[in-house]
Amino acid sequence: MRTTHSDDTATLVDTINNELRAYLDSKNQQLGSISPHVANSINLLTQFATNGGKRIRPQFAWAAYTGLKNTTDVAQEDDAAVLRAFTALELIQACALIHDDIIDSSDTRRGNPTVHKAVETNHQDAQLHGSSRAFGEAVAILVGDLALAWADDMLRDSGVSADGLSRMYQPWQDMRSEVIAGQLLDICLEATRGEDERESEKVNRYKTAAYTIERPLHLGAALAGASEEATSRLLTYGRDIGIAYQLRDDMLGVFGDPSVTGKPAGDDLREGKRTVLFAKALSWADTHNPDAASQLRAGLGTASTPEDIAHLSDLIASTDAVEQVEQRISELTTSGLNALEYPSIPEELRATLRALANQALVRKM
Repeated sequence: MRTTHSDDTATLVDTINNELRAYLDSKNQQLGSISPHVANSINLLTQFATNGGKRIRPQFAWAAYTGLKNTTDVAQEDDAAVLRAFTALELIQACALIHDDIIDSSDTRRGNPTVHKAVETNHQDAQLHGSSRAFGEAVAILVGDLALAWADDMLRDSGVSADGLSRMYQPWQDMRSEVIAGQLLDICLEATRGEDERESEKVNRYKTAAYTIERPLHLGAALAGASEEATSRLLTYGRDIGIAYQLRDDMLGVFGDPSVTGKPAGDDLREGKRTVLFAKALSWADTHNPDAASQLRAGLGTASTPEDIAHLSDLIASTDAVEQVEQRISELTTSGLNALEYPSIPEELRATLRALANQALVRKM
């Protein structure tokens, strides 16, 4: 019986999940004996990292490696070791999300309490000493730090050859730095109330696109020993599809159904996110409806009640921002897919990346 892309994806995701859980369980066996508190913290990380998530980062890295490994003279790696190495991307993701939730004071993630909120609640229930909120944030920061450190360990100990690890080192290093730089820019735009759409685009590029699609593809291509042209084509695709992915996420952050997104409605508005969607809405309102522009400026980051959030969402919907963002997503998707239309990208890899782009961008509101 012929398997479909969805069948292959499900099998791949199951394998990634198994690798991730096995690695974290081994870390708990190694360090959990230090103290029950350490074991509990590792369990928190394990629950967070293995509960939900689409595993798109290792999927993109795996697609690039398997799609290009037969096009080069570089010695091929053991497939199990390669997938283990790419699974380490999920620990980078876990660190980024745990720390992001602290920065944004988010209470839920994937429909469950965020790590810092869960620890805070446990502290309250146990009537422990000190501030429950400060304790929850402190533990979550350290749990995120563990995830970041163990991502490096998992990559290094994956079983990939020394030569293969050497080829992956630069994109791995770039990815870690870029995601932190993107996060820094994000919080600085909130603090300065920046309205430059180009700066919001930079946040999309470095906080999300680079480590979600662009660098995972780079890692896979580097491990395969791909040509400069093939790598360049994949990076262009990854940049454009990655930014489109974040633009879709921005739409979900304002108009998404909490039962689908796992986060409260209008979370981006409550947190004061200076998204491209908001920048476009503000630009339109400045020209066509100054009163709406004033309300948008005043409400972003200060609105707290469901009614206030709904009002801001309605103001954004009354502008042409949604139409503009949808158009931008369409343009980026087209340019990203067109980047694959070169002989250096095998047809099977093109088909896989088309399917992955569709998976990333077609999400329910």
